[in-house]
Amino acid sequence: MKKVVAILASPRKGGNCELIAKEISRQLSEPHQLELLRLAEFDIKPCTACYRCLFLGRCVLKDDYPQAVGALVAADALIVAVPTYFLGPNSLLKTFLDRGMALNTETERLWGTPAVGVGIAGIPGKEGYTRLGLESFLKLALCDVRATAMLYGALPGEVLLGDEGRQSAKRLADALEGRAADRSEGPSCPVCGGVSIRFLGNDRVQCLLCSNAGTIQSKNGVIRLDIQSGGHELFATLDDATRHFQWLKGMKSRFKEKIRELKELNLQYEAEGHWVTPGSPVEKVSSKDDR
Repeated sequence: MKKVVAILASPRKGGNCELIAKEISRQLSEPHQLELLRLAEFDIKPCTACYRCLFLGRCVLKDDYPQAVGALVAADALIVAVPTYFLGPNSLLKTFLDRGMALNTETERLWGTPAVGVGIAGIPGKEGYTRLGLESFLKLALCDVRATAMLYGALPGEVLLGDEGRQSAKRLADALEGRAADRSEGPSCPVCGGVSIRFLGNDRVQCLLCSNAGTIQSKNGVIRLDIQSGGHELFATLDDATRHFQWLKGMKSRFKEKIRELKELNLQYEAEGHWVTPGSPVEKVSSKDDR
């Protein structure tokens, strides 16, 4: 029996993220075991950028992160669901991803896990960069991203009140099992499949997922993106991911080479500013009434 792991980046129990993940599971034709992981129930501390995981093969922080990673590594397929908070994906997903440097030690075991993702927003069209954050998580977790979707519903379970939610769940389930995903939404990056594009001017564009640049053309109402690989890819191939890991490990040598210069630069700014610390009073400097 295959194991399908659903990562829920919502603190709400019985909410839209949980229900849509379970509906995708229902729509799968292959027998499987569904395991649900609610990130809010795990103690996952922010990354401290110590880089020791690159050399120790594990993160040194003492929390629940290893258990969450273990579930990710053990998955035969992955579903990720995240709600939109203030025009972006809930920070639970980003906090987990920020610890992702430790995932580099699991590159070969993580690589190519079939995955789909769904973002939930309360107001149609008001999802901001939620989908980009969702796709970033899936790509940097080294998954084979089969499809992603945005659904809309503010009330718990609202995404399944009509037909659209279940139809989207069916499309995502089909994609997860290797059947063709619906690509009718519009153009996507030919390098990584991302759909978030920055316009640079003069027909130049940049994919915000893989950061590669190229051109955009429109003919007879059809938009075509011509984006090429830039040379330092993070997740296009397994070799790319491995090379990036080695590049990260090389930072230790680069730091040793520049440590004196960096310390001298830091000292120039050390005495500037007033630190606000937990429990310290916040001094009032001026206000509109004082002017």
